Amino acid sequence: MYLISLLPFWFLYTISDAVYIGLYYILGYRKAVVRENLVNSFPEKTDHERRVIEKKYYRYLGDLIMESIKSLSISKKEVMRRMLPATIHTDQLVADIFARGKSILGVAGHYGNWEWAALSCSMMTDEGRIVVYKPLANKVFDKTFNQSRSRFGAETVAMKDVFRKLVRMRDQRSFTILLSDQTPVQESVQYFTRFLNQPTAVFLGVEKLAKALDSVVVFCDIKCVKRGYYTYNFIPLTTDPENTAEHEITNMHVAHLETTIRETPQYWLWSHRRWKFKPRNING
Repeated sequence: MYLISLLPFWFLYTISDAVYIGLYYILGYRKAVVRENLVNSFPEKTDHERRVIEKKYYRYLGDLIMESIKSLSISKKEVMRRMLPATIHTDQLVADIFARGKSILGVAGHYGNWEWAALSCSMMTDEGRIVVYKPLANKVFDKTFNQSRSRFGAETVAMKDVFRKLVRMRDQRSFTILLSDQTPVQESVQYFTRFLNQPTAVFLGVEKLAKALDSVVVFCDIKCVKRGYYTYNFIPLTTDPENTAEHEITNMHVAHLETTIRETPQYWLWSHRRWKFKPRNING
């Protein structure tokens, strides 16, 4: 994988085109999952409209695979060229929050190239940088991608350990990146919200961390502007988490992610089995 990552982008995107053909037309990789997710999420769209999204998704999935491999060796200069702040004020927002002595919880989703976004955030500050991850079953891949995520100074922390880690760092300013659209373990589900037209089990970790540590919560909005090039923006959700209602922070970041997905749906991870269970499964 590392040797592949050294190839130039034009060659990687040529491989990506072949990956798209293989995944979509030959293997039919998780087509049933993708189609079910699209039907349930966009019942108002025609079959043709959903099929267009489906093909665009698989084409982008090929790009995402190759870009993720490229992360193993990509330079800081290349990340800065391909992952740009959306406005001249984007990075300044982070500096302003730190100047007030606050830490930041950045909430993102499996949308666009979240791996490059995490690398970009790692270069933004010298304060504590935490990338929260869900361990992979394959230990080799898990170690490889965690090494990639920490290349520019960030520390990777497993989801189950992040609360203890941030409590230990509570006297130190930090920028923590979390992916909010993971699927909780069924036995641990505490809350369902409405997401993409269906009841969805969500983690409450962001909300609990924000209130316990009095951290500023921002939504990390990623846009793909053209092949291999992205912008990121930080949308403040709350600067005073202790005075928010129960589930308010959770509903805010879920709503922002849904808005982003609806604008350009092909960049979300549709092959993920996001809706493994419904409220009736939890209630018996």
